[in-house]
Amino acid sequence: MALREPGPGSGGAGDGGGGAGAEGGQDVEPCLALLPWDRFSAWLHCVCVVGFDLELGQAVEVIYPPHSKLTDKEKTSICYLSFPDSNSGCLGDTQFCFRFRRSPGRKVSLCCFLDQLDRDLPVYLKKDPAYYYGYVYFRQVRDKSLKRGYFQKSLVLISKLPYVHLFRTVLKQIAPEYFEKSEAFLEAVCSDVDRWPPPIPGEILHLPIMGIIMKLRIPTYRDKPGTTQIVQNMHQANAQISMALPTVHEVDLFRCFCPVFFHIQMLWELVLLGEPLVVMAPSPSESSETVLALVSCISPLKYCSDFRPYFTIHDSEFKEYTTRTQAPPSVILGVTNPFFAKTLQHWPHIIRIGDIKLPGDVPKQVKVKKLKNLKTLDSKPGVYTSYKPYLNKDEEIVKQLQKGVQQKRPTEAQSVILRRYFLELTESFIIPLERYVASLMPLQKCISPWKSPPQLRHFSQDEFMKTLEKAGPQLTSGLKGDWIGLYRHFLKSPNFDGWFRSRQKEMTQKLEALHLEALCNENLVFWSQKHTEVEAVDLVLKLKNKLLQADREHLPVKTDTLKKLQAHIHDIILALPDDLQDILLKTGTT
Repeated sequence: MALREPGPGSGGAGDGGGGAGAEGGQDVEPCLALLPWDRFSAWLHCVCVVGFDLELGQAVEVIYPPHSKLTDKEKTSICYLSFPDSNSGCLGDTQFCFRFRRSPGRKVSLCCFLDQLDRDLPVYLKKDPAYYYGYVYFRQVRDKSLKRGYFQKSLVLISKLPYVHLFRTVLKQIAPEYFEKSEAFLEAVCSDVDRWPPPIPGEILHLPIMGIIMKLRIPTYRDKPGTTQIVQNMHQANAQISMALPTVHEVDLFRCFCPVFFHIQMLWELVLLGEPLVVMAPSPSESSETVLALVSCISPLKYCSDFRPYFTIHDSEFKEYTTRTQAPPSVILGVTNPFFAKTLQHWPHIIRIGDIKLPGDVPKQVKVKKLKNLKTLDSKPGVYTSYKPYLNKDEEIVKQLQKGVQQKRPTEAQSVILRRYFLELTESFIIPLERYVASLMPLQKCISPWKSPPQLRHFSQDEFMKTLEKAGPQLTSGLKGDWIGLYRHFLKSPNFDGWFRSRQKEMTQKLEALHLEALCNENLVFWSQKHTEVEAVDLVLKLKNKLLQADREHLPVKTDTLKKLQAHIHDIILALPDDLQDILLKTGTT
């Protein structure tokens, strides 16, 4: 990895900096190997300032750190996505986020240690190397000194991380002050970020940002779904203000779903099945939050298709996603431009929302509307679709949330109820699939050290469907309906494909790990002495390849097993003639 210029005030790669650190025995040793700007790059790709020029239109005015690389196509995407559409009329300060494709061929410059962090994340928080997120703080205020009559500028954080709540909080802290103080302040902000510890899942992290210390915990794949470890606010010895973040990635679920209150279960089905969905909203803030809420409603399943929290007519995928020559793709789009009401009229499922406000009274029942009734973006809020849900409507969750509105239950508490409902629904659906896929794993007695690891059994849709009669979702859910039809549809979706590939990879790696353990439990030296030198050398080379594979693919193997295998290799080599020993000891680590 090439050395990069040091960040201003980064204090060297090993500097703990500004009170950043972690509790709970966090291992910060790997940080010592990080170069200047590596800490920054672990969290952000860059920070951009997008302004409005009367002659050029939207333009990237500043990219920080200066060495950050963005292609012209990426800059164009950032320019158009960082400003609300003119019809939104967003006066004052607005926050939203967008997601766009990275240009291909970009080299990843971070060390392997940071890749390790990604492996410890829940599947729905893992980075997608093909996309960037843009987190925006847009300000539009009247300014008579400017020709246009308005000051319009966006501060944008570009990151590979889907930590919506964290970066929203960061922008709230820094953007208002940046608009007053400009470039020098931005440099100081980036210097602070370059002091942050790496984003290690499962640890309490202290992140200093302009005199405040944010405390947070990134979830791990080991966390029980639906649980959140509380991060306590603690008194700082150096009198700095401490702010505990309850989450890094979650949005206010109830607030987002309030406009489509009575259709949450149908929307869960549409997202689960990877159906094409458009969210038409009055501003990027509403569109982005609603799209992110939709994507998160099938957690802990990962939504495997593309989704764009804010999508514009200038997007490079505009033609691809709006063409009428083929069926709409599996994607969720958030739009605000009235032009889309006509352009996407052929899409099968459209959610139209007004301004998101928490109602002071109980929302009224709204029927699903026919698509032909949607002609303009001014159409009434609601869900426009001809989709017939597979499952019967769960009236209990609607009553529970309605009661909460009547009793003025805090929106955070309503969101917790809604999130638990979605989680239980998703788990009831996925547990039968997990159980069946686990049965495809060969028995441990089938693993022989002297044969290649056995293959997983083939997934049979008919075989799986037969298991549902006795071990279906009825074991954990009281919901009635056509579960079989829902599974049949799901098995054709990108979400099933992504989920199954992930499980397949995990189980294949488990088989490789069990095969390694079986090899370690054999007396390999005794075997080599009973066979020819050529066969012994062949065994050594194969065992070395196994070690390389375990390291390369991060197989779930105990360190003791790897040490034992290295000892076996060493002992076999020492039992061979001197000339062979010299050659084999030079061909890799033993």
